[in-house]
Amino acid sequence: MPGRSTSGSTGFISFSSVESALSSLKDFQSYISSGMDAASSVALDLVETQTEVSSEYSMDKAMVEFAIMDRELNHYIKAVQSAINHVKEERPEKIPDLKLLVEKNFVALQNKNSDTDFENNEKFVQFKQQLKELKKQYGLQGEREADGPEGVDEDMIVTQSQTNFICPITQLEMKKPVKNKVCGHTYEEEAIVRMIESKHRRRKKACCPKIGCSHTDVKMSDLVQDEALRRAIESHNKKRNRHSE
Repeated sequence: MPGRSTSGSTGFISFSSVESALSSLKDFQSYISSGMDAASSVALDLVETQTEVSSEYSMDKAMVEFAIMDRELNHYIKAVQSAINHVKEERPEKIPDLKLLVEKNFVALQNKNSDTDFENNEKFVQFKQQLKELKKQYGLQGEREADGPEGVDEDMIVTQSQTNFICPITQLEMKKPVKNKVCGHTYEEEAIVRMIESKHRRRKKACCPKIGCSHTDVKMSDLVQDEALRRAIESHNKKRNRHSE
């Protein structure tokens, strides 16, 4: 329960202890985020090593569990913040039952849960996309995901995708590719960051450097690490080196 104080309070109600607890709760979000990164990395490793599907599926389930925890934690934080804002705005003479108020807000948010909520979880969406892309690179997509006939040679798939290995800015093979969430194009991280910063210094917008792309305002926040492409490039280079030996 909040204490009574004139410092940092609305009226005589201080929320400093509650807000401190909220800050600690937000730290757990970073732990969930780290867990999702680890599960995603393991899933991509399993695809690379072509481990049995059941192991990959367990990582998919883990990502779903992390996404559910993240949603519930977000709802609880929103419920607490809503309760605090309500009390601050109403300025009641009697301290309300904050626990009951938070629970009521939390239940209301949870009742709106939907499977489509995962589409708003950036790490979950990125995980599904990267998993699908890496499977394509190795010719492992399922029948319903396949873009072409069965039995396509893996070397042919890699050859067809080699154009995606080249950065549209440097025209060199990428080492640390990042994907633009808005238009889907990839660039060498250092090159696109340098380009955006250069444009912003001149108070201009950075256009996507991919020829034909209509995206005219690339932001740093649009960029995400393209782990699947990085792995595909490394795998291709390892094979190339083995063939040349």
